[in-house]
Amino acid sequence: MEINKILAEEFSLKQEQVDNTVALLDDDKTIPFIARYRKEVTGSLDDQVIRELFDRLTYLRNLEKRKAEVANAITEQEKMTDEIAAAIEKAMTLVEVEDIYRPYKPKRKTRASIAREKGLEPLAEILLAQDASKVPEDEAAAYIDEEKGVADANAALQGAMDIIAEDVSDNAELRKMLRETYNKVGKISSVAASEEADQVYKNYFEYSENVSKTAGHRVLALDRGEKEGALKVSIDIPEGKGEEICRGQYVKNDSACGKLVAAACDDSFNRLIAPSVEREIRAELSQTAQEGAIKVFSTNLRQLLMAPPVKNTVTLGLDPGYAHGCKVAAVDETGKVLDTAIVYLTQSQRRKDEAKKILTDMINKHNISTIAIGNGTASRETEEFTADLIRGIDHKIAYMVVSEAGASVYSASKLAAEEFPDYDVSLRSAVSIARRLQDPLAELVKIDPKAIGVGQYQHDMPKARMDDALKGVVEDCVNSVGVDVNTASYSLLSYIAGINSAVAKNIVLYREENGAFTDRKQLLKVKKLGAKAYEQCAGFLRVPKASDPFDNTGIHPESYAAAKALMEKCGVRDEDIGNAEKLTDALKDKDLGALAQEIGTGLPTLTDIVKELEKPGRDPRDELPPPLMRSGDVMELKDLTPGMELMGTVRNVIDFGAFVDIGVHEDGLVHISQLCDKFIKHPMEVVKVGDVVKVWVLEVDMQRGRVSLTMKDPNKPAAQKQEKRHSKPSKNKNNKRQQPEKDLSSLVGGTLGGIQIRRRRS
Repeated sequence: MEINKILAEEFSLKQEQVDNTVALLDDDKTIPFIARYRKEVTGSLDDQVIRELFDRLTYLRNLEKRKAEVANAITEQEKMTDEIAAAIEKAMTLVEVEDIYRPYKPKRKTRASIAREKGLEPLAEILLAQDASKVPEDEAAAYIDEEKGVADANAALQGAMDIIAEDVSDNAELRKMLRETYNKVGKISSVAASEEADQVYKNYFEYSENVSKTAGHRVLALDRGEKEGALKVSIDIPEGKGEEICRGQYVKNDSACGKLVAAACDDSFNRLIAPSVEREIRAELSQTAQEGAIKVFSTNLRQLLMAPPVKNTVTLGLDPGYAHGCKVAAVDETGKVLDTAIVYLTQSQRRKDEAKKILTDMINKHNISTIAIGNGTASRETEEFTADLIRGIDHKIAYMVVSEAGASVYSASKLAAEEFPDYDVSLRSAVSIARRLQDPLAELVKIDPKAIGVGQYQHDMPKARMDDALKGVVEDCVNSVGVDVNTASYSLLSYIAGINSAVAKNIVLYREENGAFTDRKQLLKVKKLGAKAYEQCAGFLRVPKASDPFDNTGIHPESYAAAKALMEKCGVRDEDIGNAEKLTDALKDKDLGALAQEIGTGLPTLTDIVKELEKPGRDPRDELPPPLMRSGDVMELKDLTPGMELMGTVRNVIDFGAFVDIGVHEDGLVHISQLCDKFIKHPMEVVKVGDVVKVWVLEVDMQRGRVSLTMKDPNKPAAQKQEKRHSKPSKNKNNKRQQPEKDLSSLVGGTLGGIQIRRRRS
């Protein structure tokens, strides 16, 4: 199998792109480095495509390895044939390879193996020949042997049929045919495991849907319900269909022998094949659903990490609480802690007045202009208090409710203790909340991505696969932004290409012992940071105020000569770096392709050099719309009415919709059918985490604390018609509800709660 050729076809890439990218990966080049600094050889593939290609490359290589193992095992048994070798070579999945190996795989003791030990295999061959002139009982009489445990003809025939049943089950082509049948016409069904089954799964107590149409989030809900003992799940095909397919491959006629072969086929399907294929289909559905969920989580995480920072503001972080008070931390523009306090906002009026004075004095003393409020317990009361507080401040100030998911995990971590040894755990959490608003990326990299809570069923995912995927997302985000080598924490530095945790700690130790880095070359003096690591990391580490201005840009040291040559040809001096207008004027009449050849570099690299010279150390997050800040417009559920128009921030996107923060304590759900007027397969086609969107209230359920929203303008007649078309529930012929998405939100993120609402809790 030519793996690179397959990759080129599957990814619709040129063969040269794939060959070069695979060669770089095999040379241990990191994906961020390849995506950013090897564009000429990869054809400018981005990091996400390279990661997908790498995952597929790994699978295909594992497939080749397994093929070799299976071929060797069959050859050692001296049973290899040209047909088997061709089938192994042709196989494109691990399941197909295992099917081929099944007849030759060492088995535990089975009914068929016992029958073979009794010498009944020749009788099985007689039955399979289905000679109409032969009487099965007469043929079986020759195999009666009480010493071997064959008491009579019936026992002999049963043993022969057991052998046939196992051979039928081991037929790779037949199993492939049956798997295709299950995928085409099979139905996945579930019922309550008992009368006491958890009611959160009630929509699955009488559920049935075609396997081919079952959405990933429903598969994950079924898996969890079964795991928790609330559901019994099965996959079935139309009655008699499986037996019919098996008979079609083995039964030749209606003779007495043929009837026994037919009975053996039925037994094989029901006893051996159906349970096995059902497990395989379930595993395949689960794996596909898990990959989909991991992709959703990864996409949401990417958007969250790349959320625009609120730069150059002194920020007040509020970690709400009841009995233990609200923890407060003021941090300056760089995240340095200026002040801390604990105030009580939910108790007596005297304490509220004390809190108001403390916070007002702190705001005025440090000229605080933004407030970050954690969305956990007592968030609603804290937001109301803050809205009232800022009305009495004589300078402009705004607040934003931020997710505090994972803040408690961070505040109790070793890293937090190292950063803030003099602060209580609760105060560290307030600092983290403030910093999340200032720079989400720098703060959130300190937390296990699974604790951030922007996915669905993340706690049900395969840990290793989930960790690899999320680590890749964080790595891509950190490297696309770049970091200041003199201020970055070691947790942030550890995600830079080519740098592991140990080297990151050594970088921090070096600057503590020797002072700030003054140029990139100093990195080579860091313990364990050799030439290979330097090649990978140098372009992503910024050195402000370096003597060489290129050291504070995303230009890689290997391209410094090309950058200097470009500046000379354009008449641009060091002091012009950052003057986009002058650089644009200098290049407007030049052919960049010809210029790239003159200075000895590729066009993609030249283009990146130009962008860096126009805006040194550019932050891609600066090009995004700013987050939605609030200034006292806090509302309650009772303030919402159907048809009300609001602006909100998308907090989470899952398979069946998006949760939107509209300024009340609960995030409202925009179901997938309410996201737009056209059909979409996934909400991510329309929205992403962090988007500021216009929504209208559809329904408010005060009793259960739920808000249903729509992004389709109710004032447009066409939108109203489209809404009606989408609003009808889908039912199958048995009048069973097929798509209970709205009840799945109670399971999103591994928590139990409301259907159309996600309460702001960590």
